[in-house]
Amino acid sequence: MSDGSLAAGQAALGAGRWAEARDAFEAVLAERESAEASAGLGAALWWLGESAAGVTQGSRAYALFRRNGDLAGAVQSAVWLGITYKADFANFAAANGWLGRAERLLGDLAPGPLHGWVQVARAYRMEDLDAAAALTAEAADLARAAGDADLELTALAQLGLIHVGQGLTAEGFALIDEAMAAALAGERSSLDTVVYACCDMLNACELASDAERAAQWCRVADEFVDTYGCPFLYAECRILYGSVLSAKGRWDDAEEALRAGLRITDGTSPGLHTRALIRLAALRVRQGRLEDAGRLLDRVAEGGEEEAEAAVSIAALMLARGDAAGASQRLVQQLADLAAHRFHLGAALDLLVDAHLARGDPEAAHAAAARLAALAAAADSPRLEALAAAARGRTGAARGEAGATVQLQAALAAWTRQELPFEAARTRYDLGRALAASERNAAIDHLRRSLDGFEGLGATLEADRAAAALRSLGVPARSGAKGVGLLTDRERQVLGLLGAGLSNPEIAERLHVSRKTAAHHVSHILTKLGLRNRAEAAAYAATVPR
Repeated sequence: MSDGSLAAGQAALGAGRWAEARDAFEAVLAERESAEASAGLGAALWWLGESAAGVTQGSRAYALFRRNGDLAGAVQSAVWLGITYKADFANFAAANGWLGRAERLLGDLAPGPLHGWVQVARAYRMEDLDAAAALTAEAADLARAAGDADLELTALAQLGLIHVGQGLTAEGFALIDEAMAAALAGERSSLDTVVYACCDMLNACELASDAERAAQWCRVADEFVDTYGCPFLYAECRILYGSVLSAKGRWDDAEEALRAGLRITDGTSPGLHTRALIRLAALRVRQGRLEDAGRLLDRVAEGGEEEAEAAVSIAALMLARGDAAGASQRLVQQLADLAAHRFHLGAALDLLVDAHLARGDPEAAHAAAARLAALAAAADSPRLEALAAAARGRTGAARGEAGATVQLQAALAAWTRQELPFEAARTRYDLGRALAASERNAAIDHLRRSLDGFEGLGATLEADRAAAALRSLGVPARSGAKGVGLLTDRERQVLGLLGAGLSNPEIAERLHVSRKTAAHHVSHILTKLGLRNRAEAAAYAATVPR
């Protein structure tokens, strides 16, 4: 009976029928201990999203393989555990422990595919990119010598990601595209190979802000997803996918992916949970939902260590709230910590340009823009090149330089090619402001299109800035009130209280906030809805369904 169930479980696992495989392996284990059944059950549980239970079974499989003298089974289990501990739980201590054990088990055996898998797992998310590239390239060579397609495609995708991290963007994506094409076409024996390739592709696209490439490959992967489940099952990959979708302007989809990452990592992976909170907070800042962003970043602070990436999001929130001096100070303090990650450093320098301009120091902004330009020149990244051009344009306009609009137009063209709508709308706003004194009609056109872009995304504060710029040129910015859906949950509460006729002091008392905070909420509601006074807000509230 148990042997039949074991064969049935292995067949179901190979075909991607995860629930059927789980049931078959559990039937085997109900009768007897089995290394193969424990390993299979661990894999099935992982695909079903039960990573913690999967690791328990994988650990049991390793122990049984060792007891049975099955070296290959033990090494394979150790490698799987090492990768899963890194990708699902960000537990590098446990991961390195398992990989160290695998290396010791292999001892003085002649190099082969098992050594290659250990090398790939060891290089996975290694900070020393040169060392990681050497290990991964050696694994690819071992794979080709042995004819192991799964190891070769996994190594190619990982080497591509490493090259993107090194700034060799074109070379890296060529390898990733090759691995993705072969894996999705079926040139592999394990479905896990598709997952590994997809996760590396998403990592690379997030690093390079290449949202279009990610979207294209995800469309190709749709059939795989429909058949076998989501290939972005690793928590890290869901979070990365959310970042890619956010850059692409698909903010509802981005939120869904990031919330999935939060659910998977809650209580199991503090590091990845923090990263998901930071990414969701960054999205909230773009949406203009500053209170929500603040609450998310408060949760990050409660977790203890503050990542440099979190500091960038905190600075963005401070700047959005009007604290330009505080934002610039925080960013300057973090630049050294961000030096190892050129794309986070680029985002920080771009934000620092805005902070210096907001506090009236165009020379400091010019210096930050020059540093960003140097960073872009040293990397093969269209994203960084566009950031640098936009920053030079903004600072040039503030300093009265004749070529400022040329830089902004170049940045706008780059954002449009990369299909990054938020950046395009922001640069249109900057271009409209720069042209206002000399080419009024062109300025109005850019500002209108910027407003349309921000409103289409749901970027409320940026839309307000564009609308104010249009009004300063004597142009009506909006024809009527915008939707209540642009309000935060708290603002919807305040709108309801305005509809009930409560004054600011009464609203403050009802919501247990200060009178200043209540007035702030009322002001934001009027601005977001395009209303002139409290009476119009009360009338509007009466039309909103309860």
